[in-house]
Amino acid sequence: MACDPEFALFIVADGMGGQLAGEQASQMAVDVIPQQMKARFAANPNGEKVISEIIRLSVLEANQQILDLAAHRSEFQSMGTTMVLALVRGKKVYVAGIGDSRAYHLRGKRIDQRTVDHSLAQALVEAGTITQKDAKDHRFRNILWKYLGSKEVGIGPDVSVIDASAGDRFFLASDGLTGVVTETDIHQIVSSEPDPQKAAETLVEKALQNESRDNVSCITIYLD
Repeated sequence: MACDPEFALFIVADGMGGQLAGEQASQMAVDVIPQQMKARFAANPNGEKVISEIIRLSVLEANQQILDLAAHRSEFQSMGTTMVLALVRGKKVYVAGIGDSRAYHLRGKRIDQRTVDHSLAQALVEAGTITQKDAKDHRFRNILWKYLGSKEVGIGPDVSVIDASAGDRFFLASDGLTGVVTETDIHQIVSSEPDPQKAAETLVEKALQNESRDNVSCITIYLD
């Protein structure tokens, strides 16, 4: 994970490909993306399109560096990582994801998923083969077709630009949490807990109580 309140950038990355390879890939994601974004922001860019392009190019650079390392080091051949980020700029929040780590936006009684899972199950949903309800328990729900460290990243992530309001809350999490904690529980805990750190800790505890078998990582963001 990466939390930079001063730059207002927050990232959750969940490594894959074995412990060593997964740790290396996720660490590269949380190192390279902020470095690239800060370098590009040095020119003081303005406008949604420009900022979205900075995010896209920064994620692409991280993907390329992961691919390059995997190609030259045998111990990292299968390395990869998911990535979800949120960048706050004024009254806009920019959200992007690769893989199945998710971003949620909470406002009042609503909770909306702002990223799309890049799993085979979700691809079947989009093809009309199965329903969204079926995807939750489908045998392909944890098989990713796109992640950092894969050529399928293509031109990079889609970037959602959200008009934020005071009181909005955002939640970033790996699938080790979202796979075992319902959106109803996420909304209840994040919306009712005034301390973002406590909300995150409570959700991690709930995921572990629900016997999550994957990495459990999350970040809560409260907008004043």
